[in-house]
Amino acid sequence: MRAPRFLGVTVMPEYIQTEGIDRLLDNVVGKAGVTAVATSPYVMAEADVATGSREPPIDAGAGAVRLLDRPLWGKRELFVTTAPSFEPDHTFYRDLRYQPAPPSDLTRRHGRIIGDFLAAAQARHLKVYLQVQAAIPPGYRVQFGGPVEDDQPRLPDGRIPPRRLDKNGSLASPHIRAYTCALLRDLCRAYPGIDGIRVDWPEYPPYLLDSVFLDFSRHAQEAAARLGFDFERIRAAAAELYQLLHGRLGPEDLTVWSEPDGGRYRLLRALGERPGLTEWLRFKAVLVEELLASFRRTLDEAAGGRVELVPNAFPPPFTLASGFDFARAARHSAAISVKLYTMHWPMMLRFYGEAILSANTGLAERDLVRALVRWMDIDDGEGLNTLAAYAYPEPEAPHPVGAAAQARKIRQAQYEAGAVPVYPLAHGYGPLEDFKNRLRTAWRASPHGVWINRYGYLSDRKLEAIGEICMRE
Repeated sequence: MRAPRFLGVTVMPEYIQTEGIDRLLDNVVGKAGVTAVATSPYVMAEADVATGSREPPIDAGAGAVRLLDRPLWGKRELFVTTAPSFEPDHTFYRDLRYQPAPPSDLTRRHGRIIGDFLAAAQARHLKVYLQVQAAIPPGYRVQFGGPVEDDQPRLPDGRIPPRRLDKNGSLASPHIRAYTCALLRDLCRAYPGIDGIRVDWPEYPPYLLDSVFLDFSRHAQEAAARLGFDFERIRAAAAELYQLLHGRLGPEDLTVWSEPDGGRYRLLRALGERPGLTEWLRFKAVLVEELLASFRRTLDEAAGGRVELVPNAFPPPFTLASGFDFARAARHSAAISVKLYTMHWPMMLRFYGEAILSANTGLAERDLVRALVRWMDIDDGEGLNTLAAYAYPEPEAPHPVGAAAQARKIRQAQYEAGAVPVYPLAHGYGPLEDFKNRLRTAWRASPHGVWINRYGYLSDRKLEAIGEICMRE
């Protein structure tokens, strides 16, 4: 019996290579009952520390505790290298700053397996999607690639942040946009049967406090002039807020968030007194919408509107900082995935808290933690008491997030998106019972269905749990 609503799982190519197409599809269809799969246009091989990247991703050092549920080449952590799964058509990239990664022997030996997998999935009546990065050339996988210095997003003072988790370029860069559009066109040529393309991080991912204050690059300044925004007013407002958080906070700035109204009155007053801040948030949202609109036009031209555009984004309220406006995005999207990557939320709280506490020594740590819990809306209560308690969860540790908070984020995103479906993107990382609780929350809160990320964290028991929750509840 097929699940009555949409149910997708992200299957990275390395598992197609190691487990085989039929076994893998037997797992996700037979055990979990999925209706869709997504993969990416690359193939993988083992590497060493010097030449590869850690799998699972290390997430700015915090994610080093992560281990795979499904061993890869017999290992739960390893170093890997990749190559594109297809031969790019270089006419699409002529005269562009960024060029596709060159095919290698790995491409020639294993590349065709991606096309074979997509065809086999469709033969089982599944929808098939490819996932690429929105702003990280060459775009096949998040850990490989990145922009040149001229296309890096910058802080209000013009600096490139010294530490980042993501490698997104400036969304205002015409070079970034032109490359990703060329890639989308090329994928429609190489894989003409796909149902859709998921673009990951079409926003400014706010993993660290500095990342909230992007983007004041040359490209952003030129875009602001073109779009009618007062760039200098925006930059001054952002710089003032940056300085406040980096040395000018006092205890009274935190106590307001413990008041019965949750600090809403003070926040509205602050935004009213500093119109540059609201203009800055709107500017980022317009940059994201322009990016998505260019992707939609490209897919329309390349595939006659047949291929869906499905962006993956942070949940509210993180999207206020990332620039992803669900209402604006819905104008160009067939559906939207809202990421419930709940192992990242405690990591982010700790990153923000450590940066603020080190710059404002007069703050009480417990008050800061509680304020951050409220700002991020990640707990159903007061939260934990120390920053150290918000560590990246180890594989068998439940994620310190609230079920009501997760459901609230899903409802908020769907309300803004209107009639366009919002699919929670639940993450498979974590112990079985915690995963089941998070999946059940997402499934019940969404009227349309869910995506699950990703197959490498889905043990056989978790696959069975997906079927139990999504096909029977």
